Amino acid sequence: MASAFVFSDDTVLCQQTPDGWWPLQVQLPQTRPNPDDSGHPQAYQVGHVTLLESLAPNHWLSDGLPDDSIDIKRKISDINTFTAQAASAITYDYAVAHNVALPLVAESSSNVFLPYRQLITQLPVALITQISQAIQLLRWQTDTRFCSRCAAAVVHADRGERAMVCPVCRLRQYPRVQPCVITAITRPNPQTGEMQVLLAHHHRYGEQTLPRLYGLIAGFVEVGESLEHAVVREVAEEVNISVADIRYVSSQPWPFPSNLMLGFRASYAGGDIVIQADELSHADFFDVSNLPKIPSKGSIAYELIAQIAHEQGITL
Repeated sequence: MASAFVFSDDTVLCQQTPDGWWPLQVQLPQTRPNPDDSGHPQAYQVGHVTLLESLAPNHWLSDGLPDDSIDIKRKISDINTFTAQAASAITYDYAVAHNVALPLVAESSSNVFLPYRQLITQLPVALITQISQAIQLLRWQTDTRFCSRCAAAVVHADRGERAMVCPVCRLRQYPRVQPCVITAITRPNPQTGEMQVLLAHHHRYGEQTLPRLYGLIAGFVEVGESLEHAVVREVAEEVNISVADIRYVSSQPWPFPSNLMLGFRASYAGGDIVIQADELSHADFFDVSNLPKIPSKGSIAYELIAQIAHEQGITL
């Protein structure tokens, strides 16, 4: 029988194990879709999606990397060799409505719903990518129950294609990914020469939580602009400085709401910091040896900052 992860909004059902929390997979009953009287497939069953297999990123490592990076290659490979198996994802409401057997879910048991942000710090990359995929697909499915052109109820595309199809006007609606750039900007400390990174405290982090959390400059890519243009624009808008030597580093799917975070690094080129007050409460360059509280391990912001620190012989 097929298995599925169980979600409630942005949380996933997990079981406590000796090695920490791990997502549970429940068994789904065997079902067959039945056509309606018109011969068309039934309207897509909201709350149940099929996930693609998520490969560990150790296969991204190429022989083109410098010879002195062999230790880094080995470390990344050791961490990320886990390959998540293809599975399904369902919502808790779907499970209840379709009599899917669920384990006891309570604070007194070893089964609880945990948020994605908590799990990214401890789960293998391949598995957390599947969880991100599931959150995004379940939300897309809920938000795409009607045709955006003629408002008719949509049905799921045939042959497993990830699309909602309007049976009236035939419009096909696919999951949308929103590209966002996130940039680590560096410069030498003007007094000491130590490498610094620009960090900002966003209002969304909360003003009352201490110590304050500082992150990188980030924002959505606008229609008609390149990724590099987006980096320059977002940095200018949020902190009023110019950058140079813009270079892509890596990416990360981020399910809030359905983003693809594109990580860049850049060098400070000039200007005085003037924050965008409706977005930020503070921004400054910090020595990598004396950083404030930064985003948690598992986020692309952490990985970009950690990369800079590693180059300076510092382990976060």
